[in-house]
Amino acid sequence: MQTLRRIIGIGTIAAATFALAACGSDDDKGSATTTSAATSSAAAASAQPTFGQLPAQNTAAECTADDIVVVGGFGATPKITIPDTCTAPTQLVVKDLVPGSGPGAVVGQPLTMNYTLITWSDKKKLDSSFDRGKPFQLTLGAGQVIPGWEQGLVGVQAGARRLLIIPPNLGYGAGGNGIKPNETLVFVTDAVAVGK
Repeated sequence: MQTLRRIIGIGTIAAATFALAACGSDDDKGSATTTSAATSSAAAASAQPTFGQLPAQNTAAECTADDIVVVGGFGATPKITIPDTCTAPTQLVVKDLVPGSGPGAVVGQPLTMNYTLITWSDKKKLDSSFDRGKPFQLTLGAGQVIPGWEQGLVGVQAGARRLLIIPPNLGYGAGGNGIKPNETLVFVTDAVAVGK
């Protein structure tokens, strides 16, 4: 409704300006003032957002694996820093930070992994097998771990340090195991053994 009033108002000002200009006047100064006022009103109206236009939003881009800082080599407890300049990825992110060797892991193989888990929302360490001094054993594809690990560890080689950024739908979803609802998880994993 306000937009319609604005359009009618601008139309009225334009018509009045046109009528004054068409009538002519010996007083050029007065005509110029009226035209200038009408132009200023029209410019001010066009600067207003129009119906259906949304204000610009400041949205940060999703983080990539390269945005996460991991300090420490294979076998050492990693120090993980999550930046504030980007948002949590909505897809699984996998990156080898240290290359491994030998055949890559396939579904059905046993894995021995060390890991550290940082939660995205508060950037705090939630769990670490490094701190316990005991690696975690699993069979890939047997449903013993969250889907983000099942998918993210396929192809990992012995001796590799792999970063996994796991969105909530591949982690704990609405919550569980002491994880906040819809939490993004950041794991740094070391493949101690593949297939043994």
